[in-house]
Amino acid sequence: MTIKKITKVVLLILITTLTTTFILLTFFLKKPQVQYYTPFQPEEQIGHSVPSVKSVPIPKVVTFANDTLPLDRDYVKESLDRELLVNSYWQSQTLILLKKSKRYFTIIEPILEKHGIPDDFKYLAVAESALNEVALSPAGAKGLWQLMNGAAKDYGLTVNSYVDERYHIEKSTVAACKYLKHAHDKFKDWALVAASYNAGRRGVLNQMEIQDASSYFDMLLNPETARYLYRIVAFKVIFENPKQYNFILKDSDYYPLFDTYTVTVKHSIKNFSTFAKNHGVSYKELKYYNPWLRKPYLKNPRQKSYQIILPKKAE
Repeated sequence: MTIKKITKVVLLILITTLTTTFILLTFFLKKPQVQYYTPFQPEEQIGHSVPSVKSVPIPKVVTFANDTLPLDRDYVKESLDRELLVNSYWQSQTLILLKKSKRYFTIIEPILEKHGIPDDFKYLAVAESALNEVALSPAGAKGLWQLMNGAAKDYGLTVNSYVDERYHIEKSTVAACKYLKHAHDKFKDWALVAASYNAGRRGVLNQMEIQDASSYFDMLLNPETARYLYRIVAFKVIFENPKQYNFILKDSDYYPLFDTYTVTVKHSIKNFSTFAKNHGVSYKELKYYNPWLRKPYLKNPRQKSYQIILPKKAE
């Protein structure tokens, strides 16, 4: 092969190699245009531009238990703004809470009313447990209202190896109402009552004495309790105005109410699997509606009366 032909072959190979390298680099190094969507992105922008993250609306007047928050104080307004932002942009969690709200509020609201507790305290349950009746905290607080063992027993709940009524929606709500009413007898202020649910009555009283203060909004509290009321109020604002915070739900999106009936038992039950089958449900269904039954069986030597909840079956 002549030198001229060899040169042509080498040049051809070189050109082919460079072309291939260029194509590969272009393919792998090209950055795709990623679209980010936020809850406050105008609908006409979707798919056309990358929007900036926007602030959320703060109502001019906000109340808790019929008392108006002093939003003219910078730290009050900014504290509420923080909780509104956190819960508006944590879209999946807040959306789930909204979906669950009708189911649980339908049970909670009449119990609050019966015990003279302001309706706004239903949002305390949202803040405490995310409306999860089987919630368990690292400190050992359990249920929808996150009651500790001692407090649960003090307010009339059964807590033992077989039954833990902190997981019972109605009964735990009654116990929480008793605590809240007792706290209000002491503080005469619902904001302080809410704070005491987080920090304890003694904890709030100590800070009132140290700081010579009688209002939640005048007190310097630990970070968790300092955020606590604002978190509750933020849930209230969002739940009462979901569209304003861009949570769009149809009536069918909300989880349905429990359609159930009760069976009264005053005896021990050897096997809940057999008990469930005898009532036309599965063991899982029985436990789903009765998480307060803690074992696969029930020992009831004192023949205490229990109401076991079972789902109605479509005919």
